[in-house]
Amino acid sequence: MKHLITLVLLCVASTAFAQIKMQGVVKDSSGVALELANVIAMNDSTKTLESFAVTNDKGRYNLSLSKNTKYKLQVSYIGMKTYEEVITTKEEGFTKDFILKADNELDAIELTYNMPVVVKGDTLIYNVDSFKNGSERKLGDVLEKLPGVEINENGQIEVEGNVVQKVTVNGKDFFDGDSKLASENIPSNAVDKIEVLRNFSEVGQLRSVQNNQNNFALNIKLKEGKENFWFGDITVGAGAAPSPNDELYLVQPKLFYYSPKYSLNVIGDMNNIGEPALSNRDVRNFGGGFRAPSRDSGTSINLGDNGLQGLTNARNAQKVESKLLATNFSYSPKKTLDLSGFVIFNTTRLNTRQESFIRYTDADLGIPDEETINTGREASDQGIAKLSASYKPNFNNQLDYDILGRLSKDSERQSELSSVIGQTSQLDEVTPFSINQSLNYYYTLNENNIFALEAQHLIKNEDPFYNAFLNNDPTNNDTANDDAYDETAEQLGLDRTLDFYDIGQNQKVKSNQLDAKLDYYNILNAKSNISFTLGTILSRQDFNSNIFQFLDNGNTQNADPTINDTDGNPLGAVNDTQYNFSDIYVGTRYNIRTGKFTFRPGLSLHAYGNQNTQFGETFEDNFFRVLPEFEARVQFKKSESLTFNYRMTNQFTDVTRIAEGLVLNSFDNLSYGNSELLNGLQQNLSLFYQSFNLFNNTRVFARVAYSKNEDQIRTLTNFENVIRTGTFFNSPFADETLSAFGSWNKTFGKLRVGMNTNFNYSLNNQFVNGRQSVNESFTQSYRPEFRTNFREAPNVRLRYDYSVTNADQGTRTTRIVRNSPSIRFDAYIWNSVTFVTDYAYTNQDDGERSDSFQTWSARLGYRKDRDAKWEYEIRANNILNIDANINNNVSNLAVFNSATFLQPRFITFRAIYTL
Repeated sequence: MKHLITLVLLCVASTAFAQIKMQGVVKDSSGVALELANVIAMNDSTKTLESFAVTNDKGRYNLSLSKNTKYKLQVSYIGMKTYEEVITTKEEGFTKDFILKADNELDAIELTYNMPVVVKGDTLIYNVDSFKNGSERKLGDVLEKLPGVEINENGQIEVEGNVVQKVTVNGKDFFDGDSKLASENIPSNAVDKIEVLRNFSEVGQLRSVQNNQNNFALNIKLKEGKENFWFGDITVGAGAAPSPNDELYLVQPKLFYYSPKYSLNVIGDMNNIGEPALSNRDVRNFGGGFRAPSRDSGTSINLGDNGLQGLTNARNAQKVESKLLATNFSYSPKKTLDLSGFVIFNTTRLNTRQESFIRYTDADLGIPDEETINTGREASDQGIAKLSASYKPNFNNQLDYDILGRLSKDSERQSELSSVIGQTSQLDEVTPFSINQSLNYYYTLNENNIFALEAQHLIKNEDPFYNAFLNNDPTNNDTANDDAYDETAEQLGLDRTLDFYDIGQNQKVKSNQLDAKLDYYNILNAKSNISFTLGTILSRQDFNSNIFQFLDNGNTQNADPTINDTDGNPLGAVNDTQYNFSDIYVGTRYNIRTGKFTFRPGLSLHAYGNQNTQFGETFEDNFFRVLPEFEARVQFKKSESLTFNYRMTNQFTDVTRIAEGLVLNSFDNLSYGNSELLNGLQQNLSLFYQSFNLFNNTRVFARVAYSKNEDQIRTLTNFENVIRTGTFFNSPFADETLSAFGSWNKTFGKLRVGMNTNFNYSLNNQFVNGRQSVNESFTQSYRPEFRTNFREAPNVRLRYDYSVTNADQGTRTTRIVRNSPSIRFDAYIWNSVTFVTDYAYTNQDDGERSDSFQTWSARLGYRKDRDAKWEYEIRANNILNIDANINNNVSNLAVFNSATFLQPRFITFRAIYTL
């Protein structure tokens, strides 16, 4: 591997030193500099694109060319006649200016096919073939090679530091724009161009009056011949697992059909290799494109998530079986009506194992260090279906309706061996369902007056069941050396004469919420507009729960209903709570542009109502609050800006934190709520700078953000041994967070270098065993990167991740250092063989323990030529056969050292048929 890296670097260096610079200015016939003109150089002998440039605001361009080589130059600008000339370079760089003349023929349209990057207003167009070398298989492989585009750790597509909001194919919805599903499934050989849409708005009528600065969308343009025909691929694979009783298999059909009138996408998956097309977590986070009408109102209310919390990423499992069937359609029966929808069914079975060492940070608490070994089995069946309709009879009217249904059946069985508590078993089961509907109507009265009505209704039912099984020695319940769980069992009122504790809890959470608003926009003139909003949020949540014990005779015994808290107040082991919330608000925003500056002040007035009833007693809190907001933007150039944003947000919690009865989150984590909880107030300030300079191929993004949480809902934790019991209250102490993010990358010919940095400082108030302490944490991370982008030669990506976390937690100071160099090598050779390999080494050191692990995977594929239908592939996963990934992290209470066990080394053989 070392010699391979050295060889690639030598090739890169020799290529770089053989380059010369050609520069100059592009103007029109009147002498005005042309910004965003395209300049390309085609190698006259190979007929391939060798260099390109886009002029800056002064009309300047810069090309990197080879010495003593003949080139065909093309210079174009929309509305101007394309200039062409053949030149021959020499040993030294040179300067050459161009003057373009007006022409009614749009020569630039033909040229954009060869131009790697074209800018048209707010749209950035990438010609995919200019960035491919043949080793790419999926859309994501191409996206990672585009300047300004990244695939983040969650698999989402990011453009210029912002997560892409929507992905379409030929202008049609692809699973409601889910960027991860698109990047991992759309075949790269079907893609012609990728259009990045800045300032994206799904409603054309509101584009000029809404703040869409950080909204990005991608439109995938298919190659000619892909319309009106099925395309995609079908992958079939098999392999031998380490266990002789398990045979590995993989079947993944991915089929797509697009026509001007309708489209149909089908994604299937059935495998036990650990490569699910969609993971459990992906399906749960699949939002279906819904956006709350109150998202910018300043009110944030949490309805909670009482589903299965421990869903594991397939990459962190020892055994994975997954099945998926997903279909997405769009249909336009006429120009004014668009219908679309999708159906997803996913089933997953996982086996997991994790070993952890936990050190509590405050020595004065007297909590012993704990070692645990946890093994688990997860089973998840999830179904989602959505139907959407959009009716646009004319530009002045648009009516949208969406309905999304979600149903799942999840369970998790865990067995844990604790050095403190001993052997335990746990079972979590839940079968939640929800129905979400939205109705939006947009009406343009005239060129200066626009109305928008948005309404969303959600119904959600959740029924989590929890069961814990713990060993008990009934002979030492009242001795100084009693079991770790005995005091908790006594508090719960359990029968302690049995040889084990078999505890159960049923919960029922029903949520019903209406979120609606009416906006009126008045365009005052070409540079300013004002809007007024009338909105409301109405929600009701009902929560019931009870804790009980399974007895030896098969009967059940309810926990003591007269349980008291630490102050002797009765709590009860049951809940029967109704929680009603209302917010009626009016708001206004004023938007004005003057020169390079844009200002957007706003103000909203809220009338809040909170009421919860528990066992016949009612607590009510009604109040008014004014929430200001402000945004200012400086647009230095078309592709360079600085934005300041301030927003105040009122935060409200869900019913489970208000219900005063005891809740069993797990056998070692109990909590009870507080009926008198009030809202928390958050103040956020941010500064964002972005520069996307195609003249010198440099991209810079930087963000600084500060937030302050006042009167927020915090937890008062009390420990009995390692068993914690928490209650919620409004903290009088403010928590603060300061974060900074920076990204820089620059392209030098075929080389691309970059640096990402993150800084995060947090100050949190902790309340444990009646004591208040201040915990400070500072994390800094750096990721330099070097990659090549050859079309004919092998490519390499070198990356180094380095992070340091310093945490001051009362009596303990923790420092965790993480180092992770990695290399990715990909080559397409002899026009038929693809070789791709990834290797990473990770070391984590917290001062007391130093752990490291390595990951290495590779694939070797053969395809007779680029247009061949069949490809044959060998893949090797976990080549070094490591047992587990190591992860060290720190919380406000403890330092965790954990080892997550993985699938052992295996090799699979695959055949891929391309339609």
